[in-house]
Amino acid sequence: MNVKSVRSPAPVLTGNAWSAGIVAGLAGGAIEVAWIALYQQIAGADGAAVARGVTQSVLPGMVSAPAAVPLGLAIHMGLAIALGIVIAVALPRLLPRLVGTIMEPAAVVATLIGVWAVNFFVVLPAINPAFVTLVPLSASLTSKVLFGFAAAFVLRAARRHRATSSHEL
Repeated sequence: MNVKSVRSPAPVLTGNAWSAGIVAGLAGGAIEVAWIALYQQIAGADGAAVARGVTQSVLPGMVSAPAAVPLGLAIHMGLAIALGIVIAVALPRLLPRLVGTIMEPAAVVATLIGVWAVNFFVVLPAINPAFVTLVPLSASLTSKVLFGFAAAFVLRAARRHRATSSHEL
């Protein structure tokens, strides 16, 4: 007997994936900014140097501009939002069996660690090697892990909210 296996769809954020991803990215990006600011303060270093480094990495001609720090923060948050959206949309499609399980946050954090590794060992050394030395690798890795936890929390909360809202209808 030849029976085809049909997998039921995972509980994904379908229509709300983009908005949940935006909030996940905002939460992750904000916690990274807070962590790096705290780390730089404790280390006695210039926290604004990291924001200027972001600007220098993306818009090298703007690094000396008076708006280099707020521009760096805006670029960082824009990239964080994009990353949050990618995670919210892609993870349920690529790893549907993990959605809603205890392994989902681990997958989100592991994804962010992968993003960190690519950024700090491939992308940044090619476009702005000085950026890699602004904070120790352990501090930058911690910021990405914190992003992962924040994003995972937001995505879980969004999924629970959606499930609760749909039961009330």
